[in-house]
Amino acid sequence: MLTRRLIACLDVQGERVVKGVKFVGLRDVGEPAEMAVRYEREGADEIVFLDIAATHEERATFLDVVRRTAERLFVPLTVGGGLRTVDDATRALRAGADKVSFNSAPVERPELLSECAERFGAQCVVASIDAARVDGAWRVFTRGGRNATALDAVEWARECVRRGAGEILLTSVDRDGARDGYDLELTRAVARAVPVPVIASGGAGDASHVVAALREGEADAALVAGILHDGVTTVARLKQAMKAAGVPVRPAPAPLEGSTTC
Repeated sequence: MLTRRLIACLDVQGERVVKGVKFVGLRDVGEPAEMAVRYEREGADEIVFLDIAATHEERATFLDVVRRTAERLFVPLTVGGGLRTVDDATRALRAGADKVSFNSAPVERPELLSECAERFGAQCVVASIDAARVDGAWRVFTRGGRNATALDAVEWARECVRRGAGEILLTSVDRDGARDGYDLELTRAVARAVPVPVIASGGAGDASHVVAALREGEADAALVAGILHDGVTTVARLKQAMKAAGVPVRPAPAPLEGSTTC
């Protein structure tokens, strides 16, 4: 059985990591590079950076943060937020990203996924889908969860893969930051609909939620943020719980001599 991944997500605004609930009420939680390195040392399989400011003025600052962080990381780094063109993706990859994540832009122009897959390879292209229940159906939301669309989330995931996405990052807007568990029904529906890896996001409150996303939710990876940033748990503890539950995981690296983990 393939190992399941635990991914640490850092929402970046300017040069700081922030976190909120259901995409609002943001608060400062730390410095991006330092936090990314700490999570890697604890055993995170990948790091995701999302630029939540995504304005023209913030773009150069964000890419500088990506560059400084990538120089210190050995695990894959995914970068997203405000990427709208192939040139945007190129700049992120040149700054040190291993993958680029697209959310709003492909909804407006799906060809973007195909263009990036042709230029960089599908393994570099992540389709980020924010979904919430509306009148009994899962609808795609854009613009940081503020704009509802008529797109069905499961069908949109299929379309993203047809367009060239090599991975789906699936966030439940309803569960984001609430810490009451991932939306397992949504995650499972998308995981069964597409032939590429699905990352469950939104709602992690403890290790049991992570295990449930990977088992009942049938996700290939679980993304965690707030419970790490606030010290509720650590990557190492989550990995230990995953292993104890029988979930195949990559072992956490041995601590460097003289180093400590927070």
